[in-house]
Amino acid sequence: MDVAPGLVAGGEDLCGPYLEKLPITGAAVSLFGGATAETLVCASDPLAARLDELQFSLGEGPRWRAVRTRLPVLIPDVQAVEHTDWPIFHKAISGTEAAAMFVFPLTVGAMDLGVVELYHSVPGALGRSGQATAAGLAWQTSWHLLRKILTISSPDTEPALEAALMSRREIHQATGMVLAQSGATAADSLLLLRAYAFAHDLTLRQTADAVLEGRISFAPDTGGGRPGGPLLQ
Repeated sequence: MDVAPGLVAGGEDLCGPYLEKLPITGAAVSLFGGATAETLVCASDPLAARLDELQFSLGEGPRWRAVRTRLPVLIPDVQAVEHTDWPIFHKAISGTEAAAMFVFPLTVGAMDLGVVELYHSVPGALGRSGQATAAGLAWQTSWHLLRKILTISSPDTEPALEAALMSRREIHQATGMVLAQSGATAADSLLLLRAYAFAHDLTLRQTADAVLEGRISFAPDTGGGRPGGPLLQ
């Protein structure tokens, strides 16, 4: 697994806010999915990095459930009971200071970007307030990473072509539809279109056409109350 210092350039600390605002001991942020390779963006301490690396290497652990379900995975006493979904990971962390783990998916509209993995050295639930705070921080982290990704790698190979495509009426119409579906601002709705194009190796025009034709929807997931994956018609 790679480490991506370029994604947190400028002195930004993506793990810090979780430590400041939540009753936890450590945090790690990993980026993956779509056209992006697995990348450790930040880890607050060696154990946070180790927990992330173990799950990546073993292919099991709470982070994978969070990715699959796009929902938080909250384990108030991770050492107490062996979980049938990650028995090897459970044995690997036995004896470490990780007493509780809370994993939140990083998603923006149609994109699954990665996860934020939190641990506490004391067993106990995160609580409703803590869950709401962590979910809000994860949402902010997701948008930050998405903007960084699109800054580093544009979804279209030719900047001149992209500019021409973005001036066309279809792009603006599709942006308006995404705005209505997702509740995002106009700028962020265009960012969602670009993100989908980047993740699926499409041009912005192809993505806009799919939205206008109803083949892609950025409407919120009614079960989770926030934007979910693309709804393909």
